[in-house]
Amino acid sequence: MGAERVFARNFADYDYIVGPSASCTHHVREHFTAIEQTSAVQKVRRNTYELVEFLHDVLKVRKFPWAEFPHRVGLHNSCSAVRHLRETSNLEVAAAPFSKPRALLENVKGIELVTPARADECCGFGGTFSVTEEAVSVRMGQDKVRDHIGAGAEYIVSGDMSCLTHQQGCAERMKAEAKFIASVFGQTACADGCGLSYHFR
Repeated sequence: MGAERVFARNFADYDYIVGPSASCTHHVREHFTAIEQTSAVQKVRRNTYELVEFLHDVLKVRKFPWAEFPHRVGLHNSCSAVRHLRETSNLEVAAAPFSKPRALLENVKGIELVTPARADECCGFGGTFSVTEEAVSVRMGQDKVRDHIGAGAEYIVSGDMSCLTHQQGCAERMKAEAKFIASVFGQTACADGCGLSYHFR
């Protein structure tokens, strides 16, 4: 309750609240109920967005003329991004395929998107799941990294920092040749990958 109250107070005066986590965004929108639902609290909940949906749905950005990233990139969509925020189609559901993050990334000059064999599969982080089921979580993370590398990815990108951090840890322990990055939208060309935001080696 205290955390919700502080969050609502801190962001009450903003038009939009944007975060790099679909699960956090979903929590604020759907489960932020421990405190009184004043008009200010409801405004905060209603105006909280995950970064990809904010760029795609609110700002309606379709071009990144300054961005250039000449690398093979694998896209990881978190479970919450797929199932809660509906940022991509779900392979478990018979419906027309779509992907908001892919639509954004395809407008970065030089990028080559590669698709892992099991694109919708969870990476195993899942918050407390990675603590209570450590061995399973690690194996799922390793499988996800191998799947991306098998598809030819040099970099793995995601809108969810927790998933990236988990996969990075698995890759380091595997001594896998994979790099992790949260955003390529603000990047200019750099042969060795220098100057990348949230760039993990």
